[in-house]
Amino acid sequence: MLRLLAYAKPYVGWIMLSLVLVLAVVGIELLRPVLIGTAVDEMIADYKKPYAIVEVTTNDAIAIGDMMVVLDNKIYESKPKGRIVYNEDYTPSYFFVSYLTKDQLLALDESKVIAKEHKYYITIDGVEKEVLPLSDVELKGLRQSDIDKLVKITILFIGALILGMILNYYQTLLLHYTGQKIIYNIRDELFTHVQKLSVQFFNNNSVGKLVTRITNDTETLNEMYTSVIVNSANNILMIIGISIFMFVLDWKLTLIILLVIPLIVIATVLFRHYSIKAYRDVRTKVAALNTFLSEHLSGMKIVQIFTQEDRKMKEFKHSSEELLDAHMKQLILFSIYRPYMYFMYVLGLVIVLGYGGMKVIKGEMSIGTLIIFIQYISIFFEPIQQLAEQFDILQSAMASAEKIFSLLDEEADVRDEDDLIELEEVRGEIEFKNVWFAYDNEDWVLKDVSFTVKSGETVAFVGATGAGKTSILNLISRYYDIQKGDILLDGLSIRKIKVRNLRAHIGQMLQDVFLFTGSIKSNIRLKDESISDEQIVEASTYVNASQFIDKLPRKYDEKVYERGATFSAGQRQLLSFARTLAYNPSVLILDEATSNIDTETEGLIQDALIKLMEGRTTLVVAHRLSTIQHADKIIVLHKGKIKEVGNHQELLAKKGIYYSLYQLQYQEIS
Repeated sequence: MLRLLAYAKPYVGWIMLSLVLVLAVVGIELLRPVLIGTAVDEMIADYKKPYAIVEVTTNDAIAIGDMMVVLDNKIYESKPKGRIVYNEDYTPSYFFVSYLTKDQLLALDESKVIAKEHKYYITIDGVEKEVLPLSDVELKGLRQSDIDKLVKITILFIGALILGMILNYYQTLLLHYTGQKIIYNIRDELFTHVQKLSVQFFNNNSVGKLVTRITNDTETLNEMYTSVIVNSANNILMIIGISIFMFVLDWKLTLIILLVIPLIVIATVLFRHYSIKAYRDVRTKVAALNTFLSEHLSGMKIVQIFTQEDRKMKEFKHSSEELLDAHMKQLILFSIYRPYMYFMYVLGLVIVLGYGGMKVIKGEMSIGTLIIFIQYISIFFEPIQQLAEQFDILQSAMASAEKIFSLLDEEADVRDEDDLIELEEVRGEIEFKNVWFAYDNEDWVLKDVSFTVKSGETVAFVGATGAGKTSILNLISRYYDIQKGDILLDGLSIRKIKVRNLRAHIGQMLQDVFLFTGSIKSNIRLKDESISDEQIVEASTYVNASQFIDKLPRKYDEKVYERGATFSAGQRQLLSFARTLAYNPSVLILDEATSNIDTETEGLIQDALIKLMEGRTTLVVAHRLSTIQHADKIIVLHKGKIKEVGNHQELLAKKGIYYSLYQLQYQEIS
């Protein structure tokens, strides 16, 4: 968790500002029920209360024409002039009773108002006394102060809503901006780190799994930063604030309501225990399904060639069903927990209505206070439930963080040491000195290999599959590090040269050319803006690639789809040559670069290769020995050891391994 929070450190100021905004939003949320309760108690419910007509003017008095009236409980003089009473059985409902003693006024039962022959009477001390209904003007004057106050509270309520909405907007915007910046940094660090990892790492880890780490898992962390950190503070403040307000209003009722909290805590702890396992299982199954899809969609042609659709469909269904089962387990947890939380809310509401309603009936609590409690109860359980859901997000984020940090902690097999140098120019002299190399422990692929390549020389490596040819090429570019011996470039150990600088001077062309989605121009330039359009055209023309590019509708802006699927193998190889030439390397590595090429394109490629190799140190691996006959030196490998060295004619004269390989290929061709 501390490691995750470290990514938020540069944005502490924004997060603190979000917390301040959250505090303001919480305050507004807590104020709204109080405004509603106040309006009910002091303005709306007062319509049933009796008013006394008095002679003196006080701060509490209301002027109705020539009369001054106050609520009964605010009579401060001994001789009120009369009373205004309310009886909902009649319309109009307000009546004026004149000249009463204070005792008569307080004992007056307004429900005793009766109607006779379009007149109204009330019995006082056994005598019927006529009462006069208030006119519309008098009634308006009586309730005007309440109406004015209600309008003010309504305006205040709407103002609070608008202010809360504005503050919540900026708080949400600020929080999500901060979260996205944090996730951007994590994604950036993750991809930068992945690019530094050795080829062996990518051999051992599926593409789908890595894509899940960089996309899905980082997005899960985004939910934690945007939903958990500040919103948890919001919910905690809301719970504390509501508890304080309810204690102030009625501490006994509040204590009864809080008795359900332990039940919620127990349920949340149990939910947490099982949800962690469920989340981890889901993340694992998602990664497995992504891996399956990434691999099989890329290899769909092979699936169709060998008619494996049915079998692969069964495998897909199996992975998909495993993910479905994991999601269902997670869903079952939620389907139990969320209704349980709703039940707790309803239970709290029943307690408030039952206990609070009894107090209202007894006159120990006002209706407004009861409404405030009901409002707070509806708010009170929501942040508790959100805290539980945010805890789920946190658990999911922790599961994703484990996988992300596991990837970030993966150490590259090939690392730059301290005090390394960068070469501005490379002559291309290469020397292997007693090199031992193994991909796994001491299962040696190369055994005590030593040879020298002069600047501008072309050297070819031949041998059976597994002899170590491609391994030698990979070691020169430091895709792997050797266990024993040393490899020198221009007399300097390649371990003392920065890896990026070393590879910048080496152009490597493989049998399987990888083209990125984009255009022909972007695939040659590879986003290096220092390579101009003129250089791209020049390089393409030099290696004969322009012959097919110029025939395309958009020429160098022609769209390239994933892996260059719309181009032939020969066309992709010519684009690879143009890309290599545009970067102008000093050392050229060709690993089966002329394999699987159609006859029509082969002539263009051979001509392009001759141009590319001119003036450059070139290392070649080729199964077709006819393509390397003009090499300055041919090194024959067998089971990781150098068995023969010489040019084509010299090796044929020795009648050794090379002679046997040549004879075998010649017979196959014949």
